[in-house]
Amino acid sequence: MAEYAKTSPYFKTPFSVSGELGTFVIRPIPANDDDVVYTIENQYTHRPDLLAYDLYGSSKLWWVFAQRNMDIIKDPIYDFKAGISIRLPNDGDLRKVIGL
Repeated sequence: MAEYAKTSPYFKTPFSVSGELGTFVIRPIPANDDDVVYTIENQYTHRPDLLAYDLYGSSKLWWVFAQRNMDIIKDPIYDFKAGISIRLPNDGDLRKVIGL
């Protein structure tokens, strides 16, 4: 049976007996006192993958911004615009939460 990588937003989503992807299970990214408030810059408009790479060294962690800021980002690509302020988990906390 297939498994998703720990960097995937689907990591906790189970597979059915027949091997099909089950109902999506959100991977929450809890708030911490050391989260940073960050205003998205022009270069990252519609590109959470680039910001994830610059901050965490992996473009595969793009989904973290949407999960951590569900009240602000409904669409993880098109709501990711310059001028919007979001909260960013620090690298150590994020790695601990997702098990890296």
